[in-house]
Amino acid sequence: MTLPDTMFGVVLKGHGGPEMLEWRDDLPVPLPGKGDVVVRVRAAAVNNTDINTRTGWYSRRDGAAEDAGWTGAPLVFPRIQGIDVCGRIVAVGEGVDAARIGQRVLIEPCLHEANGEALATPWFLGSECDGGFAQYTRVASRHAHGIESDLTDVELASFPCSYSTAENMLTRAHVQWGETVLVTGASGGVGSAAVQLARARGANVIAVTSASKAERLKALGAEKTLDRDDNFVARLGTNSVDVVVDLVAGPKWPSLLELLRPSGRYAVSGAIGGPIVELDVRTLYLKDLSFFGCTVLGPDVFGNLVGRIERREVVPLVAETYPLRDIAAAQKVFAEKGHVGKIVLELN
Repeated sequence: MTLPDTMFGVVLKGHGGPEMLEWRDDLPVPLPGKGDVVVRVRAAAVNNTDINTRTGWYSRRDGAAEDAGWTGAPLVFPRIQGIDVCGRIVAVGEGVDAARIGQRVLIEPCLHEANGEALATPWFLGSECDGGFAQYTRVASRHAHGIESDLTDVELASFPCSYSTAENMLTRAHVQWGETVLVTGASGGVGSAAVQLARARGANVIAVTSASKAERLKALGAEKTLDRDDNFVARLGTNSVDVVVDLVAGPKWPSLLELLRPSGRYAVSGAIGGPIVELDVRTLYLKDLSFFGCTVLGPDVFGNLVGRIERREVVPLVAETYPLRDIAAAQKVFAEKGHVGKIVLELN
């Protein structure tokens, strides 16, 4: 296939509100370098990370944007965001088998290689390099995972970031058959993925959600649900769970440690309830707890996830779809948190 010179897409011009997202139809199409593939994007999902990156939420200093990327480095603008990508390979670079052209792929969101070189610090698609909110994107071949599935492109685009994040958290926390796992923020993309993936491991899942979404979470495999406003310890009792998968943090965080049994494990990959929490260090060491901060994917996590998708151990949860041009409206609906699962953008 001969690649066109230009493509359409949405660029982020800088940190701020939705006005910083700009539709363009004159963007240069990326060319494959050594070890690269170019993917024609068919669908890309909306994520918390898209909005957090746009607003500069990742900055550890209030009002600053100098460290607002995932890696703590400043972003380079304009940037094409989009960490969740499903598409087909349309061109390959030097050293990549041409037989990959035409292969349907999911792109691994956590990148260990770019521009033909190993990265000292991992990049994230759509943050440190351009992502999927455009017709074409370029990525190292090793990060474009072939997938055999009868799911639609939209359905497949709901998986990469959220489900790999959940798979990574469960892997890091060594979740085993028969254990009890509490998932906070269970109705969101990562939370609903964690419910399914924990059940696939044979764990018993307790999901924290709103009353209106409880039955949907039970249908996904949660044995029990808690309302966000419940007193967790009063409902479950101290030392009642083996693993906490936390995406919320916030003021109720200390109670999560009370729920953990001695030698329990706590894995975190989000703080939508507030990033600053109060820790009684005595709880940490007297209960022999293990904490896992989870951002960078382990080496086998994404490949394992693709296998689970192909074996239908998890199902896609697509709440709504929008054309890419309506990204601002999609992000607004996403931020209102009235949905279960993912909101996906289509690129025709």
